[in-house]
Amino acid sequence: MRTKHQSPQVTAAEAAGLRWLRVEGGPPVPLVHSHDGGRLVIDEVPHGSPNLQAAVTFGRRLATLHLAGAPAFGAPPPGGPRDATIGMAPMVNEPAPSWPEWFASQRIQPYAEMAGIDMSEVCARITSLAGPPEPPARLHGDVWSGNVLWGADGQVWLIDPAAHGGHRESDLAMLQLFGCPFLDHVLGAYQEVAPLADGWRERVKLHQLFPLLVHAVLFGGGYRLEALAAARSVLRG
Repeated sequence: MRTKHQSPQVTAAEAAGLRWLRVEGGPPVPLVHSHDGGRLVIDEVPHGSPNLQAAVTFGRRLATLHLAGAPAFGAPPPGGPRDATIGMAPMVNEPAPSWPEWFASQRIQPYAEMAGIDMSEVCARITSLAGPPEPPARLHGDVWSGNVLWGADGQVWLIDPAAHGGHRESDLAMLQLFGCPFLDHVLGAYQEVAPLADGWRERVKLHQLFPLLVHAVLFGGGYRLEALAAARSVLRG
């Protein structure tokens, strides 16, 4: 088992997220054995190596996780706090009825302001940029390569979630932003279970704005330039 020591708020959010992400047929996640204050005890996941079959299975299971749904866009996991985190950055989970307005007000504007980046045009055009409406998906929320573990058991595990109700293209866009072995096979298998709406490839940069802005806030430098470039790409269509 693995013991993590962090703030009580972060521990509560991670424990609630891991429990919420344990979906039948979904990707495996560490079992929460206990959490008390700032102490979280979970399964340790032995590391293995990436392989094609695991990637295909992961794509199908990630689709199953997303299809498990959420009560609303921005909804926290049951028992999870409204004020959560993504990595070392604050993240608010406040339910909203519409994805475009929620994404603009809770995922683009706050981080753009903290990073000193003007995203007002993206936010003003968000409804036309968002694509066809979809129901809220059950998101891991922080699917960068370090949180996607290729286990010794031949499975792909998800760890360290920033779980919330959101748009499933957001998880997939982050997976593409920070790299994933056999990515084309993951995406192909995903679409066998849950086909993506037309134009999803053109919306990847829109969904990548959130993690890029978070990194711009935390680390500045090149991430700020990447966020600006992504915004220009989104607006060009």
